[in-house]
Amino acid sequence: MLIRPAVPQDLRSSEITPEPLYLTRREWLAAAGLTVGAIAGASALLPREARGQQAPGKPYGLQPDDKPTPWEDVTTYNNFYEFGTDKSDPAEMARGFKPRPWTVRVEGLVRKPASYALEDFLKPSRVEDRIYRHRCVEAWSMVVPWRGIMLSDVLKRAEPTPGAKFVEFTTLYDPSRMPGQRYPVLRWPYVEGLRLDEAMHPLTLLVTGLYGRDLPNQNGAPLRLVVPWKYGFKGIKSIVRIRLTDTQPATAWNVSAPDEYGFYSNVNPTVDHPRWSQAKERRIGEFLRRPTLMFNGYADQVASLYAGMDLRRNY
Repeated sequence: MLIRPAVPQDLRSSEITPEPLYLTRREWLAAAGLTVGAIAGASALLPREARGQQAPGKPYGLQPDDKPTPWEDVTTYNNFYEFGTDKSDPAEMARGFKPRPWTVRVEGLVRKPASYALEDFLKPSRVEDRIYRHRCVEAWSMVVPWRGIMLSDVLKRAEPTPGAKFVEFTTLYDPSRMPGQRYPVLRWPYVEGLRLDEAMHPLTLLVTGLYGRDLPNQNGAPLRLVVPWKYGFKGIKSIVRIRLTDTQPATAWNVSAPDEYGFYSNVNPTVDHPRWSQAKERRIGEFLRRPTLMFNGYADQVASLYAGMDLRRNY
């Protein structure tokens, strides 16, 4: 039976994750050895000087009433199940995570496979500051000033072979550093994927920063994917491997709940999640819900990628 509230409220993590896999906040905190006092201390360590920082970057696809979401909200309201299932968990439980040194492997159907130290991986590309709209599948949204490089730069350097059709991304798997991976909330490591033309689109970024600063741990340090016309869970975090393939990758959420989370996951207000509407969204920091835009407001740039495709079937 589908349950759709008459007035949508914020969705709890227990409503997003299949119930048998969901861990309570208390269990997560116990697993990490954190106490209430320790959590309060962690919150106090947030960089207060950044809270009032101006948002750097060129706006892409913003609507007239779109304003950057404050630093404090962007860095304390996160989905990153490797560090817990509540929105506040990543900021608290990832504070000891060390994202340096870091190695990224590019492999698969490419002529130049290689492993790179992060600094060498980024060095050939132009770093840009861009302000994007962000829409979560849970029906909330933000406007985020990202810093990163175009994924297409990385792929071109690797020289895809003619058989390459998809790009698979993999998160670090290290339960000693990512305590959430000790529990079967999802099939670890987290894997995401794009079609090659989606990956080559100029809006698709590999992100290393936020608000002009290094990417905070809770936001996916040191390297994450941002695809602004797709639901946020496509933005895989803490990437260690990029693999080009000729078959569609088996992605983490699609494997866990295939009837609820599709491979494409384009923002689409006309195709509801089986358990809630996607027609409107709650912008973090606002009271009233606003209509969700097709492709999250980037239809002019990306709709042609899906010409002739049944978007209800390919959700």
